[in-house]
Amino acid sequence: MTIKYVPEPFRIKMVETIKITTPEERAEKIKEANYNLFNLRGEDVYIDLLTDSGTNAMSQEQWAGVMRGDEAYAGASSYFKLVETAKDVFGYEFIQPVHQGRAAEKVLFPILLKEGQYAISNMFFDTTRAHVILAGARPLDCVVKEAKDPTIRAKFKGNMDVKKMEELILEYGAKKIGLVVLTITNNSAGGQPVSLKNTREVAALCKKYNIPLNIDAARFAENAYFIKRDEEECANMSIKEIIREVFSYGDFFTMSAKKDTIVNMGGLIGIKSIENNDLILKVKANCISYEGFTTYGGLSGRDLECLAIGLLEGIDESFLKYRIGQMEYLASRLDDAGIVYQSPVGGHGVFIDASKIFPQIPYYEFPGQVLAIELYKEAGIRSCDIGSYMLGNDPDTNEQLKADFEFTRLAIPRRVYTQAHLDIMAEALIAIKARAKEIQRGYKITWEPPILRHFQASLEPIEK
Repeated sequence: MTIKYVPEPFRIKMVETIKITTPEERAEKIKEANYNLFNLRGEDVYIDLLTDSGTNAMSQEQWAGVMRGDEAYAGASSYFKLVETAKDVFGYEFIQPVHQGRAAEKVLFPILLKEGQYAISNMFFDTTRAHVILAGARPLDCVVKEAKDPTIRAKFKGNMDVKKMEELILEYGAKKIGLVVLTITNNSAGGQPVSLKNTREVAALCKKYNIPLNIDAARFAENAYFIKRDEEECANMSIKEIIREVFSYGDFFTMSAKKDTIVNMGGLIGIKSIENNDLILKVKANCISYEGFTTYGGLSGRDLECLAIGLLEGIDESFLKYRIGQMEYLASRLDDAGIVYQSPVGGHGVFIDASKIFPQIPYYEFPGQVLAIELYKEAGIRSCDIGSYMLGNDPDTNEQLKADFEFTRLAIPRRVYTQAHLDIMAEALIAIKARAKEIQRGYKITWEPPILRHFQASLEPIEK
């Protein structure tokens, strides 16, 4: 039964016109894009669910902050406002702004990882996995087994499998594990949350084997909302109190601020203690080389100002209730239609199990990409594959890897789309499911770069 839609805790002050194309136009546009959704022009997309990163609607306070931004090259007041706000939210003593999440990884990971080492995560997302490999190390995924069955409705399916984590540490040797990354929420597993209890257990294991713990904090606020809702000990804690408790178990964090801080550009590195001075000096040096001077980190003053405001807006509980409510509403419509997704629904999107819609299409023909392309052709909706196509090839053998999931991700931007848009998403998926048997083959890659191929690769349909 479709659940009641949670009303928006805001009113709309400005609108942006979007274009509705015909099915014939869309078929031609996706062909011109070499069947890669990243190659489409934004103006040819009706509902853009490619990502929730940097695609959010800023508030009137943030837009006012654009005008207040201090554009001084060094020591801007907007920098100090951001640093003080981030210290207050996370409880970390050192904060370094960068221009986005992958920049944070580029600055930090080469300091911590080297050739021949490994990094363990509850599940690496694409750019994080890539930066582990670029640093010379190899990524090891360690999500709980419940996450691997989308039909299991279990809480905290983003958790680290702590037993498996310790087995991997013993198998490879603690000295070979350069880093543990706890991703909250767990994007690759379907936007699934990580519990406070699991965070404590991961931190204890890291301490036991003297392995640093990094929190991948892109969706830290959504994760805190799930903890408050579903973890009994936290029911009476504020969102901010939960965030402070979660982050107290990490040694540092990397963050794309383009998600839960509701800005179009920005990222952060946090280091818990200024006693870790050697690491701080190395982070500053890399930031100056790759991003810009330490007090702007590749961002304009207006970006720094908006980020400081968004850190607080993104942890507002009424906003988070509405935010998660959007996902639950869409998911309930899919339940009514018998469409399988990673359940219960996660924080920032709905991850459709494309292998259930197209069981006839093998992983190496990319069912997640098939569904993404069909969604565009059906209704002008742009989404993306979170499956074997995105996972890519083994960095050592160059063989196609088989992902644990063949998802098509509908990532919902914050404060952007209405209930009517969500209904269009559901109706498009229902229509595709009804004709799914007509699609017997998937796609093959005709050109791909060596890393992060899904951003640039060219594909073509496999003939019957």
